[in-house]
Amino acid sequence: MPLIHGEMQPYALTLDKFLEHGAKWHPDVQVVTAREGAVVERMGYAQLRQRSRKLSSVLAGMGIGTGDVVATLAWNTRAHLETWFAVMGMGAVCHTLNPRMGEAHLSSMLRQSAARVLVVSADLVPLASRVVEASTADVRVLTIDGESSVAEGDVAVQALEPMIAPARDDIAWGAFDETAPCGLCFTSGTTGAPKGVSYTHRGGFLHTLRTLQADCMALSHRDSVLLAVPMFHANAWGIPFATPAVGARLVLPGRHLDGASLAALVNAEAVTVAVGVATVWLSLVEHLEAHGGDTPTLERVIVGGAPLAPALMQRIEQRLGVNVQTSWGMTELSPTGTVMPPGDPARAAHLSGRPSIGVDLLLTDADGEPLPVQRGVEGHLRVRGASTVQRYFGETTPAVDADGWFATGDLARIDERGHLVITGRAKDLIKSGGEWINPAEIEEIVGELPDVSLAAVIGREHPKWGERPVLMVEMREGSAVHDDALIGALRGRVASWWLPDAIIRLQRMPLAATGKIDKMRLKAEFGGMHGEPGA
Repeated sequence: MPLIHGEMQPYALTLDKFLEHGAKWHPDVQVVTAREGAVVERMGYAQLRQRSRKLSSVLAGMGIGTGDVVATLAWNTRAHLETWFAVMGMGAVCHTLNPRMGEAHLSSMLRQSAARVLVVSADLVPLASRVVEASTADVRVLTIDGESSVAEGDVAVQALEPMIAPARDDIAWGAFDETAPCGLCFTSGTTGAPKGVSYTHRGGFLHTLRTLQADCMALSHRDSVLLAVPMFHANAWGIPFATPAVGARLVLPGRHLDGASLAALVNAEAVTVAVGVATVWLSLVEHLEAHGGDTPTLERVIVGGAPLAPALMQRIEQRLGVNVQTSWGMTELSPTGTVMPPGDPARAAHLSGRPSIGVDLLLTDADGEPLPVQRGVEGHLRVRGASTVQRYFGETTPAVDADGWFATGDLARIDERGHLVITGRAKDLIKSGGEWINPAEIEEIVGELPDVSLAAVIGREHPKWGERPVLMVEMREGSAVHDDALIGALRGRVASWWLPDAIIRLQRMPLAATGKIDKMRLKAEFGGMHGEPGA
């Protein structure tokens, strides 16, 4: 008699299951949205699920089906979250547009994605109108988050809210393959033209399970999570899926990321974990330093997006009384690659943590050949895994090598404990007199100084050496540190010819659309010969 093997159920790893789980097992746990004038909106996961299903029905009535693209241009709000789950749950693709990017980029992205519907926060309708007109896209514009006022001649818009209440909530979710696309996000374009990354349900599901691990983001039902990572970029680090998965409260700040608003929200909602780029938490710290107050419930701050200055990490930990978890990731990784374990006594600003299962790292030489020793040496960082890009949106050529490794463009080391150390971006390296200078090393040293809030180094054109380093700094308010002290911090720690030729003090460091320092803008303004803008 032949052996009959058992089998497991074909339980597809689709993202709708996270909200279904939250609605069934944590129905009254709230999604909180901050509004203008200290108004707060609350909704439990069960009601959120019902409204998201109704919205799926509304979209289906507009002809949206499996594989169709619905774009969003919106802030971190409950209505935006509803749109995420409504679009992804029905098998359509949610294309998140970043309102802080230039209109030319946005119109190009909208045209490339061929979105049929655009869901827009009310205050962004004027921008959306210009983008739609420039893209010449045939797209239906729906508004959320309040009433909009549209000038005559702008693209016609419809309010989405009146359509939701009468809609049915019994539309089928998850009736598609787990490898189907669920999202589309373009890279920030800080080092070149933006590229589209298509996310899949399976990749997002596995990414969520990784981030929830105890040595990763370690969220639980006991947490109240403030999401300052924008929902319009890189899946908001997967937090909108992770919170309903464990029944954590999700706190959404809308567009209000100033220090005063953040402090009020953290305390009002007893936030325990805050997630976002370092510049956001700098604004919170500066507000508390200037006006007093504390954030007693806050336990952890998870940062990423760019290397963290040591002095800023110390400042955040001391003023907020928290543990900072550093991380590294990319849009192409869905986006988390490595995270420092919570409360690790060895944590440091330069450490980005270890990868969780499902992500693998490799150091190579400049030609892509693996380094014979992987620990304690610098190399070009490559990555592969279930949530890593295989091919960019609209391109036929794979983005990976023959063995499936994706070249990140980062220079890195892996220490003896397996922690990743990002040592720079290959594109940021400065070639001076035929030799390479790594701006990241200079930035880390200057960033150790307590009077420095933010630091960046760019290459400036030079008639003899080709390029020379220039140091840009944003100092803490009231700082009296002289330029000699900034240069003095570097002497003996970097080669003498690495010392910057000039120091430029900026009142505010320019930030890219995702909150990282905008080196392309710095290069454009200060990288010309003798520092002439645009030269």
